[in-house]
Order: sequence, then structure tokens, then C-alpha cells
Amino acid sequence: MKYGGSTNLRFDDTNPTTEETEYVDSIMEDIHWLGFEWNGEAVYASDYFGKLYDFAVDLIKKGLAYVDDSTPEEIAGMKGTPSEPGKESPYKSRSVEENLDLFAKMKNGEFADGSRVLRASVDMSSPNMLMRDPIIYRIKKEHHHRTGDDWCIYPMYDFAHGQSDSIEGITHSLCSLEFIHHRPLYDWFIEKLGIFPSKQTEFARMNVEYMITSKRKLLKLVSDGFVTGWDDPRMPTISGMRRRGYPAAAIRNFCDKAGVAKRENTIEISLLESCVRDELNKTALRAMVVLDPVKVVITNYPEDASEVLLSENNPEDHGSGHRELTFGREIYIEREDFMENAPPKYFRMTPGADVRLKNAYILHCTHVDKDEQGEVQTIYVTYYPNSKSGEDQSGIKPKGTLHWVCAADAKPCQVRMYDRLFTVPDPTADEAKDFLTFYNKESLRVVFGAMMESSLQNSQPGTQYQFLRQGYFCTDADSTADLLIFNQTVGLKESFSKEVKR
Repeated sequence: MKYGGSTNLRFDDTNPTTEETEYVDSIMEDIHWLGFEWNGEAVYASDYFGKLYDFAVDLIKKGLAYVDDSTPEEIAGMKGTPSEPGKESPYKSRSVEENLDLFAKMKNGEFADGSRVLRASVDMSSPNMLMRDPIIYRIKKEHHHRTGDDWCIYPMYDFAHGQSDSIEGITHSLCSLEFIHHRPLYDWFIEKLGIFPSKQTEFARMNVEYMITSKRKLLKLVSDGFVTGWDDPRMPTISGMRRRGYPAAAIRNFCDKAGVAKRENTIEISLLESCVRDELNKTALRAMVVLDPVKVVITNYPEDASEVLLSENNPEDHGSGHRELTFGREIYIEREDFMENAPPKYFRMTPGADVRLKNAYILHCTHVDKDEQGEVQTIYVTYYPNSKSGEDQSGIKPKGTLHWVCAADAKPCQVRMYDRLFTVPDPTADEAKDFLTFYNKESLRVVFGAMMESSLQNSQPGTQYQFLRQGYFCTDADSTADLLIFNQTVGLKESFSKEVKR
């Protein structure tokens, strides 16, 4: 830690009906992946259920809490409005002894769910609605994933939060800005209980363009099938970013550059993507993948011959070594890298012009074969034998360089191309419209029939690459021995589909 402190990892599991071990495990995995370690073992609010119950009993003994038999609707009606004070509950006048007896019976399961609650006796005229005798315990006869059936009453988050902080000796309890109105209640409980004075501090959420952070809205994306899961590479979750290929170091760098704010703001997504590019440029292995292949035949290259060429794995990392590329008479290039009737200053492949292949030779295009629809099927070229990269003696200086793969050993692969998940920077800005109105239907495009260089055939999930002239990509966990799948992480430069932007 920068200031020599330590951080606790505590899970709020005060609601037994919503807690799932799956979320706990994935959160811990994500935090480890980001490069952070918490202090000791992870802890849970349920670790303190016994102590929290004692705190509640202490409040009752001090005349600061009472058992209320009112229905949820009646309690809501008694709360009043921000401009009108609330009304005292008819049960607020119960004696300490009666409240202690009723609370013990609540704990022992003698009452039905929802029939009674324990409320703090604070101030029903407070301008802060949260201070108007908030509920601190309710009856829920549900099985808890950690405590089993030991408890049938559970503390509310506002009661468990500050007291759990105090039990752990937390000095700085950091919350997002929506909890600023909860702080007076946080402080009230600690003061009345006379326990360690933990302090709550609020900060603004890290809102990023084209992303949402509402768990409820993210859950709707998952449950309604707009994405494949919480780790869909389009999701603004740590697991989604990880699967897409964002390096942990890039996310940390982004957080450092964005900083911590005390008021709501929105950060441009270009800053995040720039941090990802900068990190991957230093660390990603280079490779060649042709997304839309068209065959090229080198007519003056011997039919049965081939050779091995060397290509550096990462020019930014001199210790990354080299890989071997097979070169032969037939190769594949991108279909968009060929134009039969090219305009001036077109520096890719076109009849009558020269172009270099990355780490290989200079080619001269002669003619093409087309099908009945006029689609180019095969491009024919000659090569200059004395133009080999690193040994070029041809004197020819073509202005264009193309990526390619050898037809003899290239392997098919699938590539998933990603765009923004939403078509506008803030899909929640217009409260009159459902945020799904702005869902980008073009946010995923699957490329079938791409061809990759053979050095990639043993790539493992999570491996990050720069596909030359294409962008940065990451091997996906859906890959099989027969078919590798790559996720587009980010382009080589800032871009956004013009159609979506418009």
C-alpha cells in the first residue's frame, strides 16, 4: 500500500436470500488478478452476527431501540416526507424489559417473517429520512450460506456496516457518494454504542463513457440475454475486462490517471483504451492473422519449396525472442489489401505495383482470377528473390507492407470483434427512456474463416497478442483444440464505428 496501511476484504452477507458463493469466489479471484492482497483472511458480516446482536441488545437497554409490530406499509406511512416530520410508532413506548423479551423471541423464531422488526429510536422529525427510526433487524427464516439455520433474524446493512468496521478497527471506511446521507446514522450508532470510532468517507463512482455500473442494470443485460454472462468481454466488470484481454496493469494505471473525485463525473473511455494500448504495446506477443483471406500465388517461387523466416515476438521487448514463420509459393492476405483498379497513392497490392510482405519478400502483382460474380478468387504475383527482409539487395522501395500467412500451414480460427456496448456515452442519462434503448446491436461481430499463422496453434486462454495491422487480441476460454477463438481487446488506434457514432 502507498501509505503503509492495510485493507480488509469483507463481504456483506446480511441478506440470506441474495448471497451466493459464486459471487464471493469471483470477487476474490478478480481482486487477486488486479494485483492486490487484503489483510489476512476474507471476512464476512456474518462473522459478527453474535456481536451485532449484542450491540442491538445494548441499544434496547439504553432505550435507543424498540420492537415494532407495524406492517411495512404502516412504517412507510409513519416516515412522513422530506418536508413533513414523521409520526411516532404506537409501539415506541414499550418498556425496555418488554423490548428485550420480544427481541429474544424474534431471535428464537417465535414470530413469523415480517411480523416484527427492531427499530432504532433516533428522531422522527429529522430532515434526513434515514434517521427517522430506521429498521435495524428483521425476521427472515431463510438458510444462510455460511451460518446455516443458526439465525432467523438478520441485521440491516446500515446497522451491520459501521459496527463491523468498528469491530475490525477500520480507520477509513470508503463508500461511493450515494452513501453520504447514511453517514449521520453510521456515526450515531458508533456514538451511542461507545465503540471504536471508525469514519466513513465518500468518493465518486468511476463512471466511464459507454459503461454502466448499476448491478441491477448489469443483471438485466445478463438475464435478458443481451450478453452471454458477467464475464462477457463487453461487460464493464473486472471478469469481462480480463476475458477481453485488458491487462491488470493497464486498469491500475487508468485508475491512477483518472484519480479519486468527490463529485460525480464521467471519464472518457479513450483514456482507458489508451492505457490498455500502452501496456499491451510493451507486453503483447506479435502475430499475423488474416481475417478475410484471399489466396496469393507466387508464380516464380518453386512449387515444392518452402523456407523458414524469423520474426521478432515483440520489438518493444528485446528479450522476447523470435518465432519461425513458414513461407511458400501460396499465401493468404487480407482481401481489403487488394484493389484491382487502385487510385493514386494506394500502397497496398494492385496489378503492376510492388508491395512488401512483413518479414518476407517484395511481391509484384501481375493478374487475378475471378468467379462468375466478379469476385477475386486468386491473385498472381512474382517475388524478388534478393528482397528478403534483413538481407534486401533489390534496391526496390515499396511504400506498403502487408501481413500474411502461409497457405501450407495456416490454421483456421474464429475472431470476435467488439464495439461499444451502448450507442451513446451515457445510456442512463434520459430517465424517460429504458437504457436498453441504446444497446448496440453491432457490439459483437463474429469473424468465421480467419486464418492464423501456425505459431498460434498452442495458444492458451488469456494470452495477449498484437495481430499486426489489426489490433490487440486475447485467446478466449471458449477455444478448443480444434478451433482457437480470439477476442478483440482494442484497436491499434482510437476508433469507433461511424454508423454507431452517428
